[in-house]
Parts: sequence; C-alpha cells; structure tokens
Amino acid sequence: MVRWIRCLWVAALTLAGGGDAFAADTRAFELRTYVTNEGKLPNLLARFRDHTCALFARHGMENIGYWVPLDPADGSSNTLIYLIAHQSRDAAKENWKGFQADPEWKAAREASEASGKILAKAPESMFFSLTDYSPVIAPGPSGADRVFELRTYQAAPGKFEALNSRFRDHTMALFAKHGITSVGYWSAADPAQGGGGTLLCLLTHPSREAGVAAFKSFQADPDWIAAKAASERDGVLTVQGGAAKSILLRPTDFSQLK
Repeated sequence: MVRWIRCLWVAALTLAGGGDAFAADTRAFELRTYVTNEGKLPNLLARFRDHTCALFARHGMENIGYWVPLDPADGSSNTLIYLIAHQSRDAAKENWKGFQADPEWKAAREASEASGKILAKAPESMFFSLTDYSPVIAPGPSGADRVFELRTYQAAPGKFEALNSRFRDHTMALFAKHGITSVGYWSAADPAQGGGGTLLCLLTHPSREAGVAAFKSFQADPDWIAAKAASERDGVLTVQGGAAKSILLRPTDFSQLK
C-alpha cells in the first residue's frame, strides 16, 4: 500500500510540471532566523517587502519562503524565518558580499532604523542540501491559505542514513496518505551545525487543527507503526527524546511560497 501511494505521489508531481521529483538539485539552501527588538517586527517585514527581497534577487539569491511563527513561544511577535537559495556555497559568499556592499541596501537599512535598531541580535544562518527524495522546490502561491510546519530531526549517532531511508521509503507516502503535504526535505551541510545528522522537513496543513488531527492518525497507522519498528530493530533513529522540534508558521504577504 505504501509503495502504491508513493508511486501515485511521484506521478502527480510529474503531471503537475514537477518533472523528475527526485532530480538532483545542487543549490545551497540557507535558512535564516531574525529576532527583532520589541515592537520592531513590522519594521523588519516592511524592509523585506519594500527592499530586501528585490535586492536579494539582484545579487543572485533566490527568494523561496518567508514566515512568522504562529505561537508566542516560538516568536510570533518578534521573529522572521526565511529560506533562500544560492547556486553554491561559494556563490553564497559572493552574493552576500555584493548585497552588503550595495548602496541601495545601505540606504534602506539606515532609513528603516531611523527610529531605532531593528534586530535584537545577529541573524542565525544554517546551510542545507536538498535530499535525493525531496519534492522539487518551486516557489509559488498555493491558491489557498495554509499553515506551514518546520520540523527538525536530529539523528542518533550513525543513524542518519537509516532516518533518511525511512522518510524515503515510508514516511513521505504515509504523510500524504494522512493529508500532510511535503514541501521539502534537507540535510544540514556544516558539521558544526549538525551536518550529517540533522534533517529539516517543511510541511503544510490546511489549518493548525488539521495538522494535529493528521499527525494523530499518522502515528496510529499500522503501516507507520510497522515501518518504525522495522527501522529501529538495531536502535532508535533519533536522539534521546525522539520527538522532532516543530514550529508552526504563517507565510508573510510577500513570501513566494504560500
């Protein structure tokens, strides 16, 4: 059943224009998190909307998605999380160098901070590589409101390939079976940031409530229970505690991925 669902999912992507759903994508993806000073999130969003996104594109950065967390505990009042892509890691260095030296960026930043500094601390950045089983990452509006979920899995030592295999062979198809839409799957690129052991997963749900219900049915699915048990005969695949770190997100009005 799982294999049949997976085949249908791949065929649907191909018919929708996705081409080979598992074609190699060698872009360097960068996930960045910005935390603002109190009351400055609207200023940050305006700066991205009016200036930053266009300047990113000018300097070779591909805008993919921009989100604000749904929950206060995750930073709903002061946090912007976004995903961009570069042609390579070397290109990323040149892209940022050119962007930061751009007179238009300097002017926009200065104007946006006339009433006070926007960021409470330096941005956090992590680079990721797309997994071989991820759907094609193609920014564009979905045509409907939806909630995004960013999940981070930390593999137990020596278990990262097994974790990827479980997602590739079982989890993705079972997500689809239970109404969970997979947007993308990435592995961390830098050893210092969990490279070789950190899996990033971006999903969507029609609503928060739909997401809760979907995961409840997924976790109770006999196919999932069997796949999980088989994959963990030689030990659990994730670090102590097991649960993925999850953040629910809403796309900004200027996000390319909605």
